[in-house]
Amino acid sequence: MSQQDIFQALTESHDRQRKLCDKIESLMDSDLDAAKKVYPELEIELQAHAAAEERHLYAPVMEYDDGLDLSRHAIAEHHEMDEMMHKLNDGRISDDTWKETCHALIHELRHHLKEEEKKFFIQAKKLLDEEQQERLGALYEVEHNHFERNNDE
Repeated sequence: MSQQDIFQALTESHDRQRKLCDKIESLMDSDLDAAKKVYPELEIELQAHAAAEERHLYAPVMEYDDGLDLSRHAIAEHHEMDEMMHKLNDGRISDDTWKETCHALIHELRHHLKEEEKKFFIQAKKLLDEEQQERLGALYEVEHNHFERNNDE
């Protein structure tokens, strides 16, 4: 894997998330069981991404006054998605509730990714110098990959 800065590494993860969302959505109405089998891959990707992103982008950006509100907002969105994933993992919910919650998660995720790439990244690039961006990219990749390896079922 070539060395990427934090924004390149995050965008690569965002692209994986979008592809998984597309795959789940394409299956959800025709083969819910198949969609439910793909979902854990999205869940692991989201958890690995959020843990590493919060530590290696949001926390450094929060060190700057101009980055506080941006980071807080993004972390709040991660929390909302965590709540939806928790609900999806509750084996007691109906298929209709699962589909509704999964659609809501995908909608929130797409909103979050777009907002990050069009707003947060632009602001964060102004706060973090190139050396920080490179270092944080390496740290993000290591943590993301470690989390994925240790949580892949």
